[in-house]
Amino acid sequence: MGKWFKSGAPWIWMTGGAVSLSLVAVLGLLLLIGWRGLIYFWPHPIYEWQLTDASGNKSVLIGEINDREVVPVERLRATGLALAGEEREELTRYLVKTGNREFVDLDFRWVLETDIQSQHLPAELAMIERATNGNFYGYITAVKEDGKIHSQDLRTALQRVLARANLLSEQANDLQKGEIGSINYQLERLRLKERKAELDDKLTDQLKAELASERQALNDRYQVLEKELFSLRSQADRDVITVKDMRGELVTMPMSKVLDVVWPNDMSLLAKLGHWFHQIGKFITGDPREANTEGGVFPAIFGTVFMVFLMAIIVTPLGVVAAVYLHEYAGKNSLTKIIRIAVINLAGVPSIVYGVFGLGFFVYTLGGSIDALFYPEALPSPTFGSPGVIWSALTLAILTLPVVIVSTEEGLARIPSTIRQGSLALGATQAETLWRIVLPMASPAIMTGLILAIARAAGEVAPLMLVGVVKLAPTLPMDGNFPYLHVERKFMHLGFHIYDVGFQSPNVEAARPLVYATSFLLVTVIVGLNLTAIGIRNHLREKFRSLEH
Repeated sequence: MGKWFKSGAPWIWMTGGAVSLSLVAVLGLLLLIGWRGLIYFWPHPIYEWQLTDASGNKSVLIGEINDREVVPVERLRATGLALAGEEREELTRYLVKTGNREFVDLDFRWVLETDIQSQHLPAELAMIERATNGNFYGYITAVKEDGKIHSQDLRTALQRVLARANLLSEQANDLQKGEIGSINYQLERLRLKERKAELDDKLTDQLKAELASERQALNDRYQVLEKELFSLRSQADRDVITVKDMRGELVTMPMSKVLDVVWPNDMSLLAKLGHWFHQIGKFITGDPREANTEGGVFPAIFGTVFMVFLMAIIVTPLGVVAAVYLHEYAGKNSLTKIIRIAVINLAGVPSIVYGVFGLGFFVYTLGGSIDALFYPEALPSPTFGSPGVIWSALTLAILTLPVVIVSTEEGLARIPSTIRQGSLALGATQAETLWRIVLPMASPAIMTGLILAIARAAGEVAPLMLVGVVKLAPTLPMDGNFPYLHVERKFMHLGFHIYDVGFQSPNVEAARPLVYATSFLLVTVIVGLNLTAIGIRNHLREKFRSLEH
C-alpha cells in the first residue's frame, strides 16, 4: 500500500474522479436548465375541473397544471382551512395556469385535491395564444369570416382566417417598422440638419425651401403609408371567433389579436413534437411581449452577439499590442514589473466597478465630448452621451483586456528565441520577424485569450446595466437606415433579460419557465461563440505548425 501511494497513482485517480464529478455536475446543471426551459414549449393538456369549496360553492375551472406539491394537513389547517373529517396526513395541491386575464384575477391559482369533484380532458378545449393578455382557454363555438358565421368544421375555417389575419398583421408590422420607420428617421435627420445650419448661421432661405420640400415629400409619402397601414389593420380585424370560457360566457375575440390556436388534448405525439419545434422557433426569432414574460428573445440574442463581436474587435488589437510591447520591446525593469502586476490585478477588479468607470468616463466624459463637438444640433438630447452598445463593448473590452494580454504573452514566451535569431540572421528586421513569424506562431494563444474573453463578456450583466443594456429596446443596433450600424443605441442582452424576467416580472409564475429557457439559450450562444473561436484557433494552429520546424 505504501508503494502504491508513493507511486502517485492515488493522486491520479483522485484527480480523475474530481474531473469526472465536475463534468457530471456541469452536465447535470445543463440538463436541468434545458429540461425546465424546453418543456415550457410543449403543448400541455388542458383540464376541466368541477370544483366544490369548503362553503359548498360549485365552480368550473379550465387550465393547465403548472406544478404540484404535497402539503401536510396541519399546515393547511394552520392557514385557516377547516378540512373537517380529513384523516390523511398529507394532501396534494395543484398550481393551475388559468389564463383569461381579462376575466380572472390571477393567471395562476392553487387547487386542493379535496376541492376537485371531477376532472376531464375534453378534446375540444382550445388554447388560444394572443398578442396581448396572454393565453385564453375555452371552447370555440363559432368563427365569423367576412360576415359569414361558421358553426360547423370550425377548425378548417379557423386555420384559414388565422393564416389570413397573421399575414395581414405581419405586413402591417413590416410596414410600420420598415418604410414608416425609415420616414420618421429621415424626418428627424432633416430636423437635425436644419438645426445644425441654424447653429452655424448657414440657414438660408434656399436651404429652408429645400428642407421644406423634402419634408413635404416625406409627409406625403407618410400619409399614403399610414392609410395603407390602417387598411391592413382594418382587414385583419374583419374576422372574429367566439369562445366559451370557464364562466360559461361567450367571448368575442378579433383574429388580429390571435397568434395561434391549438387543441392539445386532441393532438398526436407527432403533432405535439411539430408544435414544440414551432414554438421554439418563435421564441428564438420573435420579439418579446407582455413585459418580457411572453414572446421571443431575438433582440436579446442579436444584442448579445453584436456586443460580443464588437468587444472582440476592440480588445484583440489592444491586448495583442500591449502584450507584444511588454514581451518584445519593454525592458526588464521595475516599471515593467509594476505594469505586469497592474495588468494581473485588473483581472480581479469587480465587474460593477468597470461599469461605474464606463458610465463616468466613456458615457459622460467621452460621449458628452463627442456630442458637444460633432452633434451640437441634437443637444440637449444626447447621441453618444448616453449608454449605448459601443460603450458596453469598450467597458467589457477593458474588463477582459488582462486575459488577452496574459494569454498572448504566454504564447510569445513559448516561441523559441532561436526562431527570432534565425529570422534576424537572414536579414529580416525585428518588425518583419514579429509580423511574419512571431505573431502567426502565437495566434493560437491569442485565440485562446479571445475565447476566455468572449466566455466572460457574454455572461456579464452588472456593468452592462450602467452602460447600455435596457429592458426593451425599440430598435436594433443595425437596420436599413444609413449608416446601418448604430453603435450609439441601447440594446437588449440575454443575461439582463434573465435578471429582468426572474426578478422584476409582475407575474413570477408565468416568468419562471422563461428564465430557464433564456438561461439555456444564453449557455448555447456562449458555447456556439466559443466553438467558433476554437475552430479558428485549431485552424491557425495547423496552418502555422510548419513554422515550428
